[in-house]
Amino acid sequence: MSDIAIRAEGRVGHITLTRPKALNALTWDMALAIETALDAWAEDPDIAMVLIDAEGDRAFCAGGDLQALYESGRAGDFGYGQRFWTDEYRLNAKIAAFPKPYVALCQGFVMGGGVGIACHGSHRVVTETTQIAMPECGIGLIPDVGGSLLLARAEGHLGAYLGLTGARMRGIDAVIAGFADLMVRSEELPGLTARLLETGEAEHVYAFGRSGVASPLADLQSAVDAVFSAPDLGEIDARLQRWDTDWSAEARRALARASPLSLQCALATIRAAQAMPDAPDALQEALRREYRFTARCMAQGDFLEGIRAQIIDKDRRPRWRHSGLAAVPAEDVEAMRASLEERDLAL
Repeated sequence: MSDIAIRAEGRVGHITLTRPKALNALTWDMALAIETALDAWAEDPDIAMVLIDAEGDRAFCAGGDLQALYESGRAGDFGYGQRFWTDEYRLNAKIAAFPKPYVALCQGFVMGGGVGIACHGSHRVVTETTQIAMPECGIGLIPDVGGSLLLARAEGHLGAYLGLTGARMRGIDAVIAGFADLMVRSEELPGLTARLLETGEAEHVYAFGRSGVASPLADLQSAVDAVFSAPDLGEIDARLQRWDTDWSAEARRALARASPLSLQCALATIRAAQAMPDAPDALQEALRREYRFTARCMAQGDFLEGIRAQIIDKDRRPRWRHSGLAAVPAEDVEAMRASLEERDLAL
């Protein structure tokens, strides 16, 4: 497959995303190919670890390939997206439960689907060029691929801030927020890759770790907690307005650009994940809640309009179903998050 290279190198199962011109966006076929490889390597005694990386400097993986999802949804085929998300979420769960070390080397953009194939691994490496984000509310989705659980586990109320605004985490910020384990210098990635391929021992990543780097996100912790601990989105917006700083103004602009329905559902989903015990099946439960939204997002949500405005027409003027945060009835949020009964995600 030209979009991805999968091979065994010594004791390492090596996966490389090879779509640099498309920012290594993840297609359905790529997700299935990764899953097939992991299933084989999990049982292969000659494979000691998995290494996933990507070609190009701009992105590890800037998200899922949304064109096919948009086209199928516009044609009235909502089942296509439901099948894609089912397969993608199953892959996310398998990565988290993989019985051998899974090392992700993340340079440049890591967003959406890229988070799903990187940030559930056992050894998550970022650099000073990395920008991790969950910007789904801006296209009528919610943070998914297990992102709601990652956000829920972030310190204090960082998760609500990052999930609602789509704010980008630079390398060290991703470590602070729990989306990565360590930061290395980008110029050292080739040496780290060579060491891993030579030894098949994931613990070598720590010899390359860089410490003592200041985190802008950590500096925002008290402000974020003061604002995003509010009980609802209306109060979050009001507190941002009273805060009156450049940071709060940008956060308000981000909320104003996003789908009101997605914002309300995202906050509820993140907080539901926060309330869960840290159990082995926590990720599966998070994915199941996320799927209840994504399975409905074309027919009942803002996804198709968000993709049209941001990616297809690029007019940046989405016509959301609701005119503002206060205009979203509670029953609309409940309808997007309700059980799908026999169609609930089964992992």
